[in-house]
Amino acid sequence: MIKKIYLPLFFLMLIIECCQAQQLMQTTPQNSTLEQPQPFLFTINTLNPSGRNWSVNYSGGYGEHTVTPLGFDGVDQNISAKGYLGSKFTFLATLGTGFSNNGSVHTLEQAELLRDFIGGNQPMGFRIGAGLGFRHEFNNDNVAFSRITAAYDVTRWKIGANVRLEKAFATNRDGLDIVTSVGVHRHIAGRFFGGFEAVGQDLEGFWETEEAEGGARLMVGPSINYAPANSRFAFTLCGGPIIYATRSANTQGQFAAYRELPTNNGFTLKFNVGFRFM
Repeated sequence: MIKKIYLPLFFLMLIIECCQAQQLMQTTPQNSTLEQPQPFLFTINTLNPSGRNWSVNYSGGYGEHTVTPLGFDGVDQNISAKGYLGSKFTFLATLGTGFSNNGSVHTLEQAELLRDFIGGNQPMGFRIGAGLGFRHEFNNDNVAFSRITAAYDVTRWKIGANVRLEKAFATNRDGLDIVTSVGVHRHIAGRFFGGFEAVGQDLEGFWETEEAEGGARLMVGPSINYAPANSRFAFTLCGGPIIYATRSANTQGQFAAYRELPTNNGFTLKFNVGFRFM
């Protein structure tokens, strides 16, 4: 278990060292105002012409009291690619691996296409978009989903919000799942931004007493983002407690659904390292 915890931390330290070496070797300053490809961890943002370059993101997480069979009472790691396709379209694809405490390994694949319908031409200001995606989950369920995105970026503030509607093709799942998230960052100093991120999961539990996946859950925690000047790297760290807002008569069984948040009260801690290509 200790090795599993150290593995993502080792990769994070390695990438930070590479970032520092890159800054020392650079002789021509780059445009540090280019949009960050992914400033939040749970809230997906669309890209605009200033963020047209493709990026790769490595993220990992650790949680406790996450008694699902999907591997998150322990460590998960993810690699994603994100890019601007032109005409306000953003593409995102993710591969994930989860390591459970019982030694089993699970995988996840996801892809989605988003488009801004309001704004989206400039790096600053307000924009609203929507898109469709498909995910093969850690428990082998297939899920189709749609996402509505909103973002507001100015010099000192980064604000993002998502509403995601999911349809799982499995008999033991809800007919429709609702997942929401919001992230707020304010400039602290230099290239540091800080704030919070909140996630609401299975929110239909507020009005469905027989919600199939255990009830509504909430996570609210601090979030820090750092993008070194004249570097293609960006770093985000977020974590916090997870609580049940409601509990349904149904409890999580052997084939519980995968979500970003664990199913029992506990906590989660996640980080992301993004690298933007030329």
